[in-house]
Amino acid sequence: MNILLIEDDEVDIMNVQRAFKKGNINNSLYIANNGIEALSLLRGDNGNKGILPNDHRLILLDLNMPQMNGIEFLEVLRNDPLLKPTPVVVLTTSNADRDQIDAYNYNVAGYLIKPFSFMAFVEMMVLLNKYWSSCEML
Repeated sequence: MNILLIEDDEVDIMNVQRAFKKGNINNSLYIANNGIEALSLLRGDNGNKGILPNDHRLILLDLNMPQMNGIEFLEVLRNDPLLKPTPVVVLTTSNADRDQIDAYNYNVAGYLIKPFSFMAFVEMMVLLNKYWSSCEML
């Protein structure tokens, strides 16, 4: 599976990378620092094809980012016929009801709140990987 992490916080990016390593998750991990950069990775730009493969992909999306936040990204993604089917799991610190409602209105596959404990985060990533790996086998 090809995973696109859309996250602007370097510490959170490192935590995901460390959690993947600790949890023996060997999926390809692509990183974008905001929604605009993510769209470029998905669509390509200046006549170039996107670098993220079109199949077997999953987006892990933070909500609070500069330039284009997670909800704005979801709006663009879901209005693009080629990108619309891409599964998205929100991975954020926000437990605000409004953020959850907005995300689910754009058909996210899940809404996960980042735990404070690194080991709990590793367990969350391992469980998420097992779930999506099972889905991929169907």
